[in-house]
Amino acid sequence: MRTSFTGMDPAALLPASSGSVAGPSHVPLALVVGAGFGGLAAAIRLSAMGYRVQVLEKLDGPGGRAYVRRQDGFTFDGGPTIITVPFLFEELWGLCGRKLSDDIDLRLMDPFYRVRFDDGTHFDYSGDPERMRAEVARVSPDDVAGFDKFVAEADLCYQLGFEALGCKAFDSIFDLLAALPSMARMRAWRTMHGLVASYFKHPKLRMAMSLQTLLIGGNPFSVTGVYSLINALERRYGVYSAMGGTGAIVQGMVNLLQARGVPLRCNAEVKRIMVEDGRATGVQLATGEQLSADIVVCNSDTAWTYRNLVAPEHRRHWTDQRIERGRYSMSLFVWYFGTDRQYTDVPHHTMVLGPRYEGLLTDIFRHHRLADDFSLYLHRPSATDPSVAPSGCDTFYVLSPVPHLQSGTDWAQQAEPYRQAVCRRLEETLLPGLSQHVISSHVMTPQNFQDDLLSFKGAAFGLEPLLLQSAWFRPHNRSEDVENLFMVGASTHPGAGVPGVLMSAKALQTVVPQLHGSKHV
Repeated sequence: MRTSFTGMDPAALLPASSGSVAGPSHVPLALVVGAGFGGLAAAIRLSAMGYRVQVLEKLDGPGGRAYVRRQDGFTFDGGPTIITVPFLFEELWGLCGRKLSDDIDLRLMDPFYRVRFDDGTHFDYSGDPERMRAEVARVSPDDVAGFDKFVAEADLCYQLGFEALGCKAFDSIFDLLAALPSMARMRAWRTMHGLVASYFKHPKLRMAMSLQTLLIGGNPFSVTGVYSLINALERRYGVYSAMGGTGAIVQGMVNLLQARGVPLRCNAEVKRIMVEDGRATGVQLATGEQLSADIVVCNSDTAWTYRNLVAPEHRRHWTDQRIERGRYSMSLFVWYFGTDRQYTDVPHHTMVLGPRYEGLLTDIFRHHRLADDFSLYLHRPSATDPSVAPSGCDTFYVLSPVPHLQSGTDWAQQAEPYRQAVCRRLEETLLPGLSQHVISSHVMTPQNFQDDLLSFKGAAFGLEPLLLQSAWFRPHNRSEDVENLFMVGASTHPGAGVPGVLMSAKALQTVVPQLHGSKHV
């Protein structure tokens, strides 16, 4: 099988062979480590603030978890597939004097996604309150009133959690103290499933309305119910897919940086953050090359960054012991595959739930045990965008939440048997005859999350977003240990998911040194 990077124009990457960046030498230089959504967004915002910026990426192309694989004529989005809160992208384009719609074609999903239960019934999850009430009534008429109360609760969490706190960097204990009244009003000590269960009695509805926290790496039986705000975000702003795949947005952001003269160096793995007198002064690459900078912004996994890139003598807060004690999100097994036929009755997004819900999640998050059963997320982008598959074919990826590497699973041995088990499950449920129609295949395991994406323990989302691992308790956007070192991305505040990652870049603007003429949104 033929494999290549996204097809991105190499000239757009503007490779550089040294640490020099065009521009007046007195203008402060920011090195951004990692070209995921968080790193690219941070680079755009820093450039608009007046910094000289250079982006360094370990892989052979940008995207991070949103890296795109082209194989056998199929386009496979590596990770994020659900785009919400598009105004956060619109802000980035506006900072560069452009409109998002000039470059990116977003299509509203309707429904947002289908939840298929183990008995073959389903729930179509959308942003239309009347249709949602009808779906609730179809499953359990007695729960319609509870749905309206849940919506009101989600809206409150949106106002207090997303609007008021999402883009605020929790930089000091005073920021935490100021947020406590809002956390109390949201009753943040409740779990997501506990909140949902207080409004819905039917077990199917409890599953359908609580599983959203899995999209940000959180067990709904453990993470705070504040994340009910996801429901409000989806209703207010919609759920979209980008024509050409998520990689089209990555390409668009790279193009914005290119137009601003910001170079992106790929195949440039950072092995050490240089620190002098408690201050970050640059980075050392795997090649031994050293690049000086005024500030360093890491889009890399925070636990990996502190554990492996910052020497222990410079870490009084994020010590090895503290990093090890953290509770980390689940990892993912992802099978990318293309078929020589189309499954026209399968929607763009489907959650394929298994026979267990709480028990499976307990195995994954607490016991760190690879179970025999699983729940799946099936992505069929060719349902909306035929360009991602050859004519008459379908492009898919199926994602299974699995424990991180603490499970001790030997994925070199288990990947293929696990893929076959997933294939059988899909054949039994949504994709009859699948094994006879797969013509392109690639898998990604927790080992890849560690080895390729440098995620600590292979956890796909960093620290699990528990109440005491969120906001001020999460790794700060401004390093607690090293001056002029900053963090963006899924593993810092406010957390995982495309909106969270983009907001981390926005929060960054409030803690990096301000320059004269800085441009904010």
